[in-house]
Amino acid sequence: MQLNRKKIFTALFLAAALGTSAPVFAQKTKTEKGDKSLGAASKVSVNGVLIPQAYFDMLSRQAASSPPRPGAPADPKTAIREELVNREILSQAAKKKGLDKNAEVAAQMDLARQGVLIQAYLEDHVKSNPVTDEDLKKQYEQIRSQMGDNEYKTRHILVEKEDDAKAVIAELKQGGDFGKIAKEKSKDPGSKEKGGDLDWSPAGGYVKPFADALKALQKGQTTEAPVQTQFGWHVIRLEDVRPVKAPGFDEVKDNLRQRAQQEQIGKVVADLRSKAKIEDK
Repeated sequence: MQLNRKKIFTALFLAAALGTSAPVFAQKTKTEKGDKSLGAASKVSVNGVLIPQAYFDMLSRQAASSPPRPGAPADPKTAIREELVNREILSQAAKKKGLDKNAEVAAQMDLARQGVLIQAYLEDHVKSNPVTDEDLKKQYEQIRSQMGDNEYKTRHILVEKEDDAKAVIAELKQGGDFGKIAKEKSKDPGSKEKGGDLDWSPAGGYVKPFADALKALQKGQTTEAPVQTQFGWHVIRLEDVRPVKAPGFDEVKDNLRQRAQQEQIGKVVADLRSKAKIEDK
């Protein structure tokens, strides 16, 4: 239902609008200019099959950007050579048994190849359409304004039915302890054991009906009527208010860029789908 203050800020700065979604875009591989290859040479064959130099180059780039594995040879070139030799030996053994002709294995190999091709296409698109800092700053200011000027320390009790929420409100008016009732009756697993405590968060960290009700309360007040959201019915108490302290642009720029790239990819996929002839047969 609610994240802690740090996570809320991160979540808000990952998207320009609440409710948007896009396919996850994997991190780019370390193949850009400036990466250092270990320069491993192939010149190795297994049962007469020469291991391509491209295999060495690829694993060299991966090794250069990864910490050494426990037990691996001290010389990275040796580790790469041994890895590729073992792969070739096992690959030949699998082919000898005819496993490459197995329909399921062949499908897995095709899917793996397809995945690599897709990743290359998406990375090429992002590289050809870079997101500028100016674009990111505009997005930052937009989200910053959505967060508002205050953040709120809040408690809530979440129940399934409106009548249950009304009963909770009546119990509170009779002197019931909010924290105790929350532990006994709240359906929110993230806060019930803490007496309904949601910690500090800007209003933008909550769904709109909850946020609107929260902003209408004064410090120490509890909602007079149940508040409905997609999660159920809430009884909300405002514990305290303070000015919001949003992270600076430089702190969230990388997250904003990643989100913008995800949205780019989502648009590319949607555009390609709109032009494709898709048939169920």
